[in-house]
Amino acid sequence: MEIDIGFWLTLAVFISGVIWLLDWKFKLRERGGKAVKETVEFTNSLLPVFFVVLVIRSFVVEPFTIPSGSMLPTLEVNDFILVNKFAYGLRLPVTNTRILDLGEPERGDVMVFRYPLKPAQNFIKRVVGVPGDRISQRGGQLYINGEPLPREQIASERMGRLQETLYEETLGETRHLVRHEAEINPFTGVLMSRSEDKDWVVGEGEYFMVGDNRNNSNDSRYWGMVPEDHIVGKAFLIWMHWRPGLSLPSFSRNGAIDKLDDAD
Repeated sequence: MEIDIGFWLTLAVFISGVIWLLDWKFKLRERGGKAVKETVEFTNSLLPVFFVVLVIRSFVVEPFTIPSGSMLPTLEVNDFILVNKFAYGLRLPVTNTRILDLGEPERGDVMVFRYPLKPAQNFIKRVVGVPGDRISQRGGQLYINGEPLPREQIASERMGRLQETLYEETLGETRHLVRHEAEINPFTGVLMSRSEDKDWVVGEGEYFMVGDNRNNSNDSRYWGMVPEDHIVGKAFLIWMHWRPGLSLPSFSRNGAIDKLDDAD
């Protein structure tokens, strides 16, 4: 079950605000009994807390946890990240309506968005295509407007019948790592691409999102474009890694996402 924290937080602010207003208007604590007085005082004490959290979460920064390996090696399962909520404009909570334009997603950005097939669920992928782009996939290689994405192989390892290859890819002004996994034909030893050759055109107000774990990512190659009104924000920082259970949190991965940008 997906929990829409933004909705429940907004509802909590609304209910607390209504109770505060009724108390201010009709003196509930003075006219009511003990139970009413305690309830009003309790909700009044929570109202500023709920309000501040809602403002920060909706307009400044929001924490997320990585649930899958679709962004390996950039993001690992159980990474805790921070998402900039105003990088692409200020949006109202719940409705996600943009009320102030502060920027647009760029190729290479790691972006959190609402999954188009299930908007209550948040996804995180990398922006590959922006409005007007023609995206192609040939043999596992991505092309933008007829040009292949520049990439350089940096490592390769055979694991049974699978070949894992790491590339350093350049997308826009961003250099980052991508992981390709291919099956080895047991008879010929030739790598067999898992990716279907296909073409897409990114429409106005849409974005083409792909995971860095290229052969293990449920992304725009399978379900289409992400509309502008589904954008949540730009992921920019890993602040903790914490596996579930009795393990202690680790801070060894702390730092800006796509550290390769600073490795000049």
